[in-house]
Amino acid sequence: MAWRFKASKYKNAAPIVPKAEACVREISVGSYQTYGNNIAASGAFMAFNWEHTGSSVAVLPLDDCGRKSKTMPLLHGHTDTVTDLKFSPFHDGLLATASQDCLVKIWHIPEKGLEQSLSDPEAVFSHKQRRVETVGFHPTADGLMYSTAAGCVALFDIAAQKEIFSNNEHPEVIQSVSWREDGTVLATSCKDKCLRIFDPRAAGTPIQMQTESHQSIKDSRVVWLGNQTRILTTGFDAARLRQVIIRDIRNFNTPEKTLELDCSTGILMPLFDPDTNMLFLAGKGDTTINYLEITDKDPYLIEGLRHTGEQTKGACLVPKRALKVMEAEVNRVLQLTSNMVIPIMYQVPRKTYRDFHADLYPETMGYKTELIASEWLNGTNQAVPKMNLDPAKREHGDEPIIPRLGPKPFSSNTGDVSFDKVFAVPVAPGSHENISNVGQDNGSDLSTTQAKPDLIVEIEIKKNHEGDTNVTGNGNGNGVQKSLTTSERRKSSADDDESSDKIFEQNSESSENSTEGEDRTDADLRRFSAVRSSIAERRRVYESRSKSQVDEKAQSPVPLRRESSKVEPLKPSQQLMSSNSSNVMPQAAATAATGGIDSKRISVPEGKLMEEHRQQRGNGTTAAAGVGLGGAGLKKSATEAAFSAASTKRTSTVFGKVSKFRHLKGTPGHKSTHIENLRNLSRQIPGECNGFHANHERVAVPLSGPGGKIAIFELSRPGRLADGVIPSLVNGSNIMDFQWDPFDAQRLAVACDDGIVKLWRIDEGGLNEPTNAPLGELTAHLDKIYFIRFHPLAADVLLTASYDMTIKLWDLRTMTEKCTLHGHTDQIFDFAWSPCGKLGATVCKDGKIRIYNPRNADTPILEGNGPVGTRGARITWALEGHYIVCTGFDKVSERQISVYNAQKLTAPLNTASLDVSPSILIPYYDEDSSTLFVTGKGDSTIYCYEITDEEPYICPLSHHRCSTLHQGLSFLTKNHCDVASVEFSKAYRLTNTTIEPLSFTVPRIKSELFQDDLFPPTRITWSATLSADDWFDCNDKAAAKVSLKPEGMDTLSSIQQVPAPVKKPEHSQFASKSEYEISKQQEIQKSVSARMEYTTKLEQDDMEGVDENEWQE
Repeated sequence: MAWRFKASKYKNAAPIVPKAEACVREISVGSYQTYGNNIAASGAFMAFNWEHTGSSVAVLPLDDCGRKSKTMPLLHGHTDTVTDLKFSPFHDGLLATASQDCLVKIWHIPEKGLEQSLSDPEAVFSHKQRRVETVGFHPTADGLMYSTAAGCVALFDIAAQKEIFSNNEHPEVIQSVSWREDGTVLATSCKDKCLRIFDPRAAGTPIQMQTESHQSIKDSRVVWLGNQTRILTTGFDAARLRQVIIRDIRNFNTPEKTLELDCSTGILMPLFDPDTNMLFLAGKGDTTINYLEITDKDPYLIEGLRHTGEQTKGACLVPKRALKVMEAEVNRVLQLTSNMVIPIMYQVPRKTYRDFHADLYPETMGYKTELIASEWLNGTNQAVPKMNLDPAKREHGDEPIIPRLGPKPFSSNTGDVSFDKVFAVPVAPGSHENISNVGQDNGSDLSTTQAKPDLIVEIEIKKNHEGDTNVTGNGNGNGVQKSLTTSERRKSSADDDESSDKIFEQNSESSENSTEGEDRTDADLRRFSAVRSSIAERRRVYESRSKSQVDEKAQSPVPLRRESSKVEPLKPSQQLMSSNSSNVMPQAAATAATGGIDSKRISVPEGKLMEEHRQQRGNGTTAAAGVGLGGAGLKKSATEAAFSAASTKRTSTVFGKVSKFRHLKGTPGHKSTHIENLRNLSRQIPGECNGFHANHERVAVPLSGPGGKIAIFELSRPGRLADGVIPSLVNGSNIMDFQWDPFDAQRLAVACDDGIVKLWRIDEGGLNEPTNAPLGELTAHLDKIYFIRFHPLAADVLLTASYDMTIKLWDLRTMTEKCTLHGHTDQIFDFAWSPCGKLGATVCKDGKIRIYNPRNADTPILEGNGPVGTRGARITWALEGHYIVCTGFDKVSERQISVYNAQKLTAPLNTASLDVSPSILIPYYDEDSSTLFVTGKGDSTIYCYEITDEEPYICPLSHHRCSTLHQGLSFLTKNHCDVASVEFSKAYRLTNTTIEPLSFTVPRIKSELFQDDLFPPTRITWSATLSADDWFDCNDKAAAKVSLKPEGMDTLSSIQQVPAPVKKPEHSQFASKSEYEISKQQEIQKSVSARMEYTTKLEQDDMEGVDENEWQE
């Protein structure tokens, strides 16, 4: 039994807590109900949840310290709490985050850390409406990630961006996952109180073993003890005592050791180091961190020194290669508290720390592996090579061991795998793609990945270069050089040292383009030097000089898609370009006219290129027509298109100009204006119905129960509704949709599931008792009706859409059908009239958007691709009918907003993704302000965007967050806005128990003036412009416009800026004195000066100096 008394080398490892100055301080961390540790660390960075919601993640260098600002750069990637986060063991800058919004996102952290907030991940994986609980990486296979959601275990190949394994055999929520060190199997702890051994590659069921574990459903954690056959779990027993259990899989059903600790409620987070067998138990909410050493024999768990300090919110271990081995640091725990990150160093006491103590540091797991996800899935097992921590045996000595952090995190023997290819963000529908490989051979090995310059304008320039073998084509100049990958750029830079052949170098044919005299930042951007050899470095330099700053306080839930320039062949009719079109880059056309083709990519900051463009416009410089382009021309990229629109109509652009409505404010009405005590609201309204409709006099609300009841409430009588029966319209059938007549505030149309539309008229004073006698009935269809829509300009014109996939137009005066529209192959989600009233747009479950001209054809005149999700969609027109806005779902059920050109529906111009929610986004578009309001049933946020005719087309404004959930939202016409209070939109909001007015205003200083820049003449949409006969006879007439300016109110533009009168400088008191007083004052100064001793001799002149001989000695 001598082994029992054998002293351990780590027995006296002591926790050393640094001073507060060496900790990360003044951070904001909340309490999160998750199964994660809330903090993770790699060899270079640490990451942890930020703020009380936990939806953002802070990433800092591992050795960072000091106070942190509330406006520090963050990862804004999720719309709900981040439940877990892990770094890749092979790439210190690769971070995976899992969230309650059902998404897993992959982030690439730049080498210098976050210098600007990121909201655009490298890859996104979805768990389809299931909250993601845990996430992590495989210990031996590069690019293999796992995540769990509910009872599902999923494996993802990051390089291929696809799910390669999924299993749902766990009956309850999986609380923890741990891989064996060799990566063959994993262990899971589940809410059903069972522990399982899981082999994803096994034939048949992947669950190999199963046994009962901790007898409480509270959080249980599992950790595999290195490459041993033993597993350690932490949890609670039936009496809620905290437990630690060790099991051997060779005798899985019988615990090898059970240790009961205390009766605290904190979840124990086990942190295990397989090299030293050191185990740290940090409990959430505890102020102590226990250190135990695990042995192979009884007593199995030996307690070491305990650390007591701040209350723990999360904890993690730092990788061994980041430790200070010359100080005998054997482990480091990062403790996350409510306002600090404390690095706790566990040091083994030694007499001297001058030498490397090899007995404390056995070889540890390295950071390089040759095994990839596909090989592992096919059955290959390969251990990660070990590494020695001795600085004398390391390549860089005492320097920290940091693996690949640059733009190429995956190794490849082919040389054509770039960071963009490995982490290819799906192309945003409608965005500019990369250069197409026109004229290339089918057998070409060049990469065809999309280049993502990250806010760097990349323009392909044709340059004369004889003997260029990089150009493909027939030799006549018809070929177009394909975009280079990161690896190809580096290879090209290494093979050719001439400045004319360097990638990312400014064309220096004239002295104007020389970088001499410019600062280093700009010069480095233009030259592909060693300093700028990575995408992260070039991104950092550009972001430091960019004029378009990110507003961290107003992060949009939708990141702007990255754009790239594009070169494509021109048609013969387009080969002659005008001087205006070539004005974006005059050197391009001038250089291309020399004959040969040598495509070079130039990277310049957007702001600088815009300034050069403006100077060229001011000087009147033009370029020659692009005749010598050889059938290929420059196509404007996203940024160039913004340059060409210098005189923009709207102020919201990608260059940081702020919209007039950027800071719109939503204000609910006073409680005295609410209608309260609503009850029995219907929850069975179809998704195609908005569920709530209001005009300026009354609102209509569907009630639950049989008979299809709709309650009518007068807005002129707010207050608490009396208990008892609510007067309602009894339709006799289930309600499918209802809508007020836009020109008659007393007429309501209700569509029922029996195909009948009932027209009701509400008397003055409102509804006093239930009634089942409508004004008229229209038998529109033989099947259910999806929705109904009134015409926006013509009176008595009603549109109905039915389950029979037809749309019919009716004349309500004669109750006759006028035309029928065909062409839909599935359920019709929505229909919207164009502002002119001539056209209509539909969105369908078959994923198509169709535009109709109902009076000329019964089939669509234009058709394009719409949302791919089948859960529902909405559609509306914008910008005087030139654009279409569609809301819907993508293939992973994420809500999104897409903007289309009404003349070209092949792909959206831009798509903005919001969150994962089952409710359909219902849009309302204010044409005067070009503001889009979107929200869904059961939401509490009204998202606001400005729709523009320039990129990015969707500009986020200040979103309005309500205090309670709403069931519907209905906007009033423009003439009911209080323009004197700068109210540009007014709505009524339906909650579970109330109806509340909601006012949207713009803060202005001179609110006593009429803000004519916010309120242009508006179209009259509250009275009919033409009759039904005129419209069906194609006698179109534009709606009249009226000014909203109240009488006696001055306009803002009429008040001229009167310059403030220049105040004359006041004379000093001495200037106003007489000559006698001045002379008297001078005499006094002279007499005082005469009495004072005056000398120019200094004190050190009398000091004795040092002899010259003494200096020489």
